[in-house]
Amino acid sequence: MTASVSVVVPVRNGMPWLDDQLAALVDQQVDLVWEIVIVDNGSTDGSLACAHRWASRSGIIRVFEAPDAHGASGARNVGASVAAGSYLLFCDADDVVRPGWIAACARALNRADVVAGSFEFGSLRGHPSEPVPAATRQLNFLPAALGANVAVRRVAFDAVGGFTEDLRVGEDIDFSWRLQLRGFRFVIARDAVVAKREREDASATFRGALAYGRSGAVLFHRFRDAGMRRDLWGATKSWAWLVLHVPRLVDPIDRQRWVRAVGMRIGRLLGSLQTGTFFP
Repeated sequence: MTASVSVVVPVRNGMPWLDDQLAALVDQQVDLVWEIVIVDNGSTDGSLACAHRWASRSGIIRVFEAPDAHGASGARNVGASVAAGSYLLFCDADDVVRPGWIAACARALNRADVVAGSFEFGSLRGHPSEPVPAATRQLNFLPAALGANVAVRRVAFDAVGGFTEDLRVGEDIDFSWRLQLRGFRFVIARDAVVAKREREDASATFRGALAYGRSGAVLFHRFRDAGMRRDLWGATKSWAWLVLHVPRLVDPIDRQRWVRAVGMRIGRLLGSLQTGTFFP
């Protein structure tokens, strides 16, 4: 049976970037039956109106409202529940998929159950870089995809119950790990590229890193019995790097890296207190 593709885009206050993402999606060259499913998670900034404008122009776009869904995970699950495709592709409203993204994801799903794509950092700020795969070995355990660039067979998605909705951060890692622990095949598609829109100010960078740090401890609490381990040596090196690089905070690029790293480490400690498990 020929596969069909549904691209699920959760959005909450995604303006003005949603326009760029939908333009990039509509321009994709796809030889399969496919659709775009936009799930609005209670936007108040005009995202829903923008989505409906695009739907009125293109017959492949469907728009759904899910104001009570639990964050991006809940919106993705709503999108999957109404999607028609046997292949489910997920991307974020504020990024930009590159040409050939859908085709690359679909090719990879012909031989796997879940696919992690690659990210291009800096290009949306005028500093193009080589794409790098998101799916490195995460948190000293299994490889993982990020929710901004992941594709999965519907049968696998349904088998694990989709994205967990009690995590606002790290839910994509949790999703990837549960799939692999159930025996589903995981691959990296280096040619499935998404241009990532990064946080530019230090406070937003710190808050984001703090949340990811917390989620690391939560994931350790959930997956240590499955084989996840602490990396105490890596944590020690990271703290040493933070101390040694204090004199370089005058440089904006180094400062951004430092803020991200210190946010992550503080988040790990806060998450350890939250879960009652030590994950530095």
